[in-house]
Amino acid sequence: MLTAFTAGLLLITVSELGDKTFFIAVILAMHHPRRLVFIGVTAALAAMTILSVIFGQAVSFLPKVFIHYAEIALFAAFGIKLLYDASKMSSAACDTEVVQEAEAAVKQADLQLPKQKTGLAIVIEAFALTFMAEWGDRTQIATIALAAGNDPIGVTIGAILGHAICAAIAVIGGKMIAGRISERQLTFVGGCLFLVFGIVAAVEGT
Repeated sequence: MLTAFTAGLLLITVSELGDKTFFIAVILAMHHPRRLVFIGVTAALAAMTILSVIFGQAVSFLPKVFIHYAEIALFAAFGIKLLYDASKMSSAACDTEVVQEAEAAVKQADLQLPKQKTGLAIVIEAFALTFMAEWGDRTQIATIALAAGNDPIGVTIGAILGHAICAAIAVIGGKMIAGRISERQLTFVGGCLFLVFGIVAAVEGT
């Protein structure tokens, strides 16, 4: 049976690779010191995870039956949607629309900041861009669902570790890896993973 830590780690690692926040980190790391970008991106994702877990714990005060079926429905819905999206994707290495959205977000932020940026300004830019991109994302909702029905500490540690792994991949070798990431395959794996979590939630509730 998947533990809260393992569930959080797997869910985030698979879902975030090739996501908008991943490409934001890749683009920022091409123009700024990778260490500063990593700090800003990871801090934003950690903050988002903690907020999601807190919200999930607040939701846990609702009737257990409601939480149980809502968790199953959420994971099943995300899984089916991701599998459907994967079936409609081309075999191209990555989703050009996601990359363009990330480039546009970074470009807009750069226009609002001075050309000569301090280290703190770079960290804040990475934090703000990542936090805004992650808000309302499926991984945030999934983290809330996991935290509502599982150990919050395990979910928090697993999710933050998953985010840190993806951020490290993005800033260290993102440019090289991005061209080889199959968005279709990642989306398919993510869909299967969400369905597995839905089945696990259904079994644990019996």
